Amino acid sequence: MDSPASNPPIHRGGVYSALGRFSALPRPFLRWAGSKQALLPRISEVLPKTFGRYYEPFLGAGALFFHLKPNHATLSDASSELIETWKAVRLNVGELIEYLSPLKPDKTLFYEIRENRSKDSVIRAGEFLYLNKTCWNGLYRVNAQGKFNVPYGAPRSDVVFDEKNLRACSKALAHPRIVLKCGDFTAATSDAKRDDLVYFDPPYVTTHNNNGFRDWNEKLFRWDDQIRLAREAERLRLLGVKIVISNANHVDVVALYPEFKKTEFERSSTLSSSAKFRGSVGEVLLTANT
Repeated sequence: MDSPASNPPIHRGGVYSALGRFSALPRPFLRWAGSKQALLPRISEVLPKTFGRYYEPFLGAGALFFHLKPNHATLSDASSELIETWKAVRLNVGELIEYLSPLKPDKTLFYEIRENRSKDSVIRAGEFLYLNKTCWNGLYRVNAQGKFNVPYGAPRSDVVFDEKNLRACSKALAHPRIVLKCGDFTAATSDAKRDDLVYFDPPYVTTHNNNGFRDWNEKLFRWDDQIRLAREAERLRLLGVKIVISNANHVDVVALYPEFKKTEFERSSTLSSSAKFRGSVGEVLLTANT
């Protein structure tokens, strides 16, 4: 962990002064179910003006990280394959571009890659990116054997990746004080200190919206995990860490955070197993020390 002297606070003013442009480069190189790219204007309203080290323990597509572009960050996720892909973008972007450049969306190729993954770390990361851009709705799901099993998504565009953006993402990750690691969220935030910023974006509790993902969501992030998350957030709050949490606006979820400020809003939902379950869903931003 950097010492306070070598880890000066990031000032929001410098980061946000030019932003009405929430889609400026770099932006997420992954399609990710639950990505916060579209909600950045909302989230930016509750962020602190300054902070020390930035933590994002449910990394996914990393929309807020790319928006803030901090030089001191700990980025983590429970998915080792996701983190290895981020590492490849950081260290091997040229090789990834070389692998992806000739590829186009193709159903036969999709299933061939899905069923025969490479053992080479960089090629496997390229395969991950290809599958991500061509699967159904950017969903990441594995079976009991840990094998990716999302079906082909028949994308409308032939574009598999954006070279300029991928290089910009690699550059944003290049600072030596940015750490990428795989693990549980509690391990990721164990060394967070006063005035650091932690952004928790866990898989949402979705049963109150009856959106068809009850069983899937419970396996991915159980209610016991939501309780663990709330306990970790409270521990950090008492230390003086600045915290922002995205979650579903459900009475049971909000009740886990009695000392946190609540900002409610609604958004359109497109991620569902059936069109009949899509519509407006309630979300909440829970903040402390900001």
